[in-house]
Amino acid sequence: MLTDFKKLPNDSRIWIYQSNRKFTDAEVEIIISETKIFLEQWTAHGADLEAGFEVRYNRFLVLGLNQSNASASGCSIDASVRFIQTLEKEFAVDLLDKMNVTFYNGEFIAHKSLIDFRKMAKARSVSPNTIVFNNLVNTKLEYLEDWEVAAKDSWHNRFLA
Repeated sequence: MLTDFKKLPNDSRIWIYQSNRKFTDAEVEIIISETKIFLEQWTAHGADLEAGFEVRYNRFLVLGLNQSNASASGCSIDASVRFIQTLEKEFAVDLLDKMNVTFYNGEFIAHKSLIDFRKMAKARSVSPNTIVFNNLVNTKLEYLEDWEVAAKDSWHNRFLA
């Protein structure tokens, strides 16, 4: 059951999928349409899942699930991953690789492999105050408060010498 992302409770489960490139506005419209269709029929053991989503910065697809009504099961999570994989193929992007880092480079959003980010940290091209996207947040509240944070305040801190 599709619901407005903003109306999901703060303890809703969150999944963040980051693209290795920025989507065009036309691609975002297609992603929005296809995600609505997927979430309208997303179920767990026959129970409708109350879920919402948003696309941020033409680069991130954020899915949220109100688990107080029904929780995602292994099968429903598998279905969501298959949906994300179809988006990857359709738009020739990488959305599932967690070994990448997205961060602000000035006013632009940069996307680098973890290895390259580590090299940039050693070269001091990124600093403890560089704003990174912490895609490991688990709840909507964490997403709202701790998703865009200084590298020193996230797991990225381990790469800063």
